[in-house]
Amino acid sequence: MTDSATQTASAAPTAVAATSEGFRTMMSGFPTGVCVVTSTDSQGEPRGMTCSSLCSVSLDPPTLLVCLRDGSPTLEAVAHSGTFAVNLLHEGAQEAAELFASGDPRRFEMLPWERTPDTAGPHLARDAHTVADCDVTLTQKVGDHVTVFGRISRIVRRNPHPPLLYGLRQYRHWSRS
Repeated sequence: MTDSATQTASAAPTAVAATSEGFRTMMSGFPTGVCVVTSTDSQGEPRGMTCSSLCSVSLDPPTLLVCLRDGSPTLEAVAHSGTFAVNLLHEGAQEAAELFASGDPRRFEMLPWERTPDTAGPHLARDAHTVADCDVTLTQKVGDHVTVFGRISRIVRRNPHPPLLYGLRQYRHWSRS
């Protein structure tokens, strides 16, 4: 065994029972991009939440999935409208990510957004580098979340800034090197 292999193998693996906190810690070691999922509720009010559970599903048709907390106002709005927007946040949008994770009921009053008849949910005009407008095709409840599949109807590229990243319970920027 080489010295580097010995150093790598020197840490003994540990196993613990799978708990909510243990799972959260495990997933914090898997950095990901950050988005805000938005929709409009039955009263026409904007709803949205920060989400890092986003995954591509299919290229044909273009489909993605997001996992939203069961019982959240955002999930209720998505279920009511049948549409949602995925706002991919850029490196300068940490404040928006934190605001939409906070649950503050005034979050849409605190930053610029826009919605037109052809959008599936509010677009975060300043904070998203790209927005995908989606139509709900399927939902599946799993534990305390609901997986929402969305067929992408339109992609709007808003600005060229690199994405905001989240991992180890911290926001980070894409390395320029």
